[in-house]
Amino acid sequence: MQLISKTELPRIKHRTAALVYFFLSGFGYSTWASRIPGIQQQLHINEAQLGAALLAAPIGVLITVPFTSNLLNRYSSKSIMILGALFYNVMLALLAFTTHLWQLCIVLFCFGSSRNLLNLSMNAQGVEVQRLYERSIITSFHAVWSMAGFAGAAVGYLFVVSGLPLSVHFLSVSIILILLSVIFYPNTYYILQQTSQRKKFFVWPDKALIVFALIAFASMACENVMYDWSAIYFKKAVLAPKDTATAAFVLYMVCMTTGRFLGDRIVPKFGTHTILKYSGLCIFSGLLTASLFPYIIPASIGFVLTGFGVSCIIPLIFGLAGKSTTMSSGTAIASVSTVSYFGFLAVPPGVGFIAQAIGLRWSFGIIALFGAAIFLLASTIKKDEG
Repeated sequence: MQLISKTELPRIKHRTAALVYFFLSGFGYSTWASRIPGIQQQLHINEAQLGAALLAAPIGVLITVPFTSNLLNRYSSKSIMILGALFYNVMLALLAFTTHLWQLCIVLFCFGSSRNLLNLSMNAQGVEVQRLYERSIITSFHAVWSMAGFAGAAVGYLFVVSGLPLSVHFLSVSIILILLSVIFYPNTYYILQQTSQRKKFFVWPDKALIVFALIAFASMACENVMYDWSAIYFKKAVLAPKDTATAAFVLYMVCMTTGRFLGDRIVPKFGTHTILKYSGLCIFSGLLTASLFPYIIPASIGFVLTGFGVSCIIPLIFGLAGKSTTMSSGTAIASVSTVSYFGFLAVPPGVGFIAQAIGLRWSFGIIALFGAAIFLLASTIKKDEG
């Protein structure tokens, strides 16, 4: 039996604590996403109104990006992370108690702001903990986020099937996540960032990275469309029962999580270039199938393809960006990450407006074009880069 040395124990504690905060973020967001149809029904709003409400979260993120960046330049990610986790879970609980559209918009604005505060600080914490290890551990944080997303969707499904109200679901999840954040806070890693000059909160990718940034943008757009609209699609377009609609979201999360855990085994065999191309093809085929054949089985197959399609793209793109010869590794990844985050936030609300104008099925068909774009963009990457 191998014993853990005294020098190894502190960094294991730091890594475990960071993993818990990634879990908090993924579980909380998936909890919200799994119950969006319930929120829509509770407020009696149509797709366009829901799309407008969903815009509040990205607005909250974009407005607070420079504020959060400034905080991280002045204080440790440890302090910002606990603040973000508490704020995030309070806003999650409040989402279930909204009774008017304007209330939902205000709470979603705060939810987006808190999510930005938590996500930027926990990613900074992950980078700091990574420096304690010689081997790469950074992908484990994102894998846990996905696993938490699946767990949150599964718990959401159980609450839907049980018939318990939204308030019980969101409030119980929020309380548990707050307790976890407080319990593991002492083990988070403290390091104060020393900055001699004010840093820009956004650096645009250079020519060598723009293709990577566009692929990441398209992938994150599709990923968050699935978070926000998959359950609603099954309910409104497929006409599935409420529990089946939530199960469709769970199915997508299972496939995305499985794909991320299998990625490390598949990529060395086929190569990054090939995986990126066929990931885009899976997204295109999956969303198009769900759009053209709005029935439970073919739409489920479409969601399976989409889940596997989006699973490996972001980790692979970040890996390629980190090899940049024109920018530092950290700056390159940050620039590509920021562009991808715009896709994650800005595209899904547009689905509501498109759905209201021409139908939810065709809005998914249009989003499928992002998968085709990934395939074409990946085809332009030189094989020695991938």
